[in-house]
Amino acid sequence: MAIKKVWITEDCTACELCVELCPEVFSLPDGIAIVNENVSLSMYEKKIEEAAEECPVEAIKIEEE
Repeated sequence: MAIKKVWITEDCTACELCVELCPEVFSLPDGIAIVNENVSLSMYEKKIEEAAEECPVEAIKIEEE
């Protein structure tokens, strides 16, 4: 299934792991991880899934179609 939506919960500890794994999708301005706007999620599905799996506090959430 394709990824429809990605978001980061308030549980984020700003460890930067998601940014290291997938800087095309995630960034860390002001010490809070965000999902970059206007990114083609389908191009980075594997990296997004890896970031979600590796997140130490499970703050990255994925909605699939």
